[in-house]
Amino acid sequence: MKSICLFCGSNKGTRPEYEAAARTFGRTLAEQGITLVYGAGKVGLMGVAADAALEAGGRVVGVIPEFLKAKEVAHMELSELHVTETMHQRKAMMAQLSDGFVALPGGFGTFDELFEILTWAQLSVHDKPVGVLDAGGFYQPLRALVEHAVGEGFVPKGNLDLFRIERDLPTLLDWMGQYRPSRVAKWLDLTRT
Repeated sequence: MKSICLFCGSNKGTRPEYEAAARTFGRTLAEQGITLVYGAGKVGLMGVAADAALEAGGRVVGVIPEFLKAKEVAHMELSELHVTETMHQRKAMMAQLSDGFVALPGGFGTFDELFEILTWAQLSVHDKPVGVLDAGGFYQPLRALVEHAVGEGFVPKGNLDLFRIERDLPTLLDWMGQYRPSRVAKWLDLTRT
C-alpha cells in the first residue's frame, strides 16, 4: 500500500481515545512510508492525523471542495492540496489517489464516505481494502447494525469480507496489506424468489 485515504471527523469528539487514534494513525502511516490522503481539513481528527503525519516526515495529500475550504479551515501546509468544485469530485479524487481506505470516528460526513466506498466495493467499482479503526469502541454500534442488516436479508453475508473493523491499528494495516478481493460481493441476491 502506497497511500491510504482517511475518513474521520472535523471535530475531535468527546473522548481522548479518538484524538490519540488519529495521531497514531498519521504518525504510523508516515513511519511506514504510506501517503495519507484525506479531506484537507486543519481541524478536528482530520487535522490531528495530518499534523502527526507531517511531523513524522510523511506525505499528506488533501482534497477539499472550494465551498468547504474556509469552513473546514483547509490545511495549507500539506504536501499537496487539491481543490474541487463539488463533494462528489472530492470523494472520487480521494478514491482515485488511494490504495485503501480507513475510517476513524466521525459524524455524518464520515459515515457518508465510509458507506459510499463500501457500496462502490460491493458494486465492484473498486477492489481496495476498507478498514474501520474502532477507537474507543466507537464503531461497535455500526458492527451491530451491519450484522442486523445481514440477518434481515439486506446485506449478503459474503459482503462482510469487503471491510474489517479492528481496534488495533497494526492488525488493521496488516489485513489491508494482505487484502485480496474475494469477488463474492453482491448487491442483489437473484437466487431468492
